[in-house]
Amino acid sequence: MRRTFSGTRRLAAVAALVALLPLGAVATASAQPASARPLPADFAGVPSRTALVLDCAGTRIATPNAAESRPGLSEVKLFIVDYAIRRGDGSAGDRDLAADMITSSDDYAASQLDRKYPSAIDSIADEYGLTSTSRGSFWGDSYTSAADLVTFLEGVKRLHPDSPIPGWMAAATPVASDGTDQNWGTSQLIGVQGTKWGWADDISTAVASASIGPGFSVAAITLGGPSDQNEDVQAALGGVDLARSQPTAPALPEWKPGETLEQIVRSILGS
Repeated sequence: MRRTFSGTRRLAAVAALVALLPLGAVATASAQPASARPLPADFAGVPSRTALVLDCAGTRIATPNAAESRPGLSEVKLFIVDYAIRRGDGSAGDRDLAADMITSSDDYAASQLDRKYPSAIDSIADEYGLTSTSRGSFWGDSYTSAADLVTFLEGVKRLHPDSPIPGWMAAATPVASDGTDQNWGTSQLIGVQGTKWGWADDISTAVASASIGPGFSVAAITLGGPSDQNEDVQAALGGVDLARSQPTAPALPEWKPGETLEQIVRSILGS
């Protein structure tokens, strides 16, 4: 049968595409297991007490109140730490305090660095474009938003891949320095590798959690307690494997030993 010109061009285009792929990619592109639950199209069902944002491979899903400025709690320690380790004096003391602020949410360490670098929160907000983030009289009465937290975490991963912040989030202690359990909210989602939590002095009034994993960042700020945040976050994203719910290459047939490039291209085209 005589091949048409358009068919020849189509074959050549697909051949060029296949030639650019690593051999293993052809065999494994369709090997990723589907998640038990797909990503939701939106977070419309999340109660207004919770602001929730997910950035998954560049696709952002957010509640309508995602950019609402809310109590920053201990989440703003992330901003102080980023400033101290990149723009501070480079001292070992700063780095030790920074690690404690992330892993065990140490308030004393936060007060030390906040006094030393009082412009840290606002400077980081300007650098990353965190429009709902601002410092109060001290770190403890500062404000941020769920959207700003996700923007910051994605920015750290993209712009500062050598930052210790993700590693410190992954090494968080089960119990914070003040005795609070660090075990709720976004940290309970499938695929999460590290989390920073925040809570008010009366933990029943406001809590926050911000987490990272392969290809995603997610944050929630709830005007309520840990159980309220757990309920809202799980209703929105429970059962979704965030690390495997990202866009992947189109499924391609396996490259069988001895098969020529033209044969696999014909297989793709179904001809």
